[in-house]
Amino acid sequence: MNKKTIVIPYEIKSADSFFSRLKGLMLRKEPIMNEGLWIVPCNAVHMFFMKFPIDVVLLNEQKEVVGLYADLQPWKITKPLKTAYSTLELPAGTINRLEIDLGSSIQFTL
Repeated sequence: MNKKTIVIPYEIKSADSFFSRLKGLMLRKEPIMNEGLWIVPCNAVHMFFMKFPIDVVLLNEQKEVVGLYADLQPWKITKPLKTAYSTLELPAGTINRLEIDLGSSIQFTL
């Protein structure tokens, strides 16, 4: 099987402390557009107090896609995924636009 590599064309910020992971994108008033948030370690997300939907990409330690949630709405949660090491939160529509699939390899710059 040929593995597809996807380069994320957004500025990605890292959330790698307890408080930055807890806060994530909560309480932001405007939807994210040309940016994303890499939460590490993280194998599930909640959308409590969010005001807009996002795309969520769950990655293993090699940054291969092991889970996808397109257009995840406010006040929803995802189930923990044992194979996920980190989570990439992206603008809604990114999964479809970049054709991100399970097994894709993801590249981004922090």
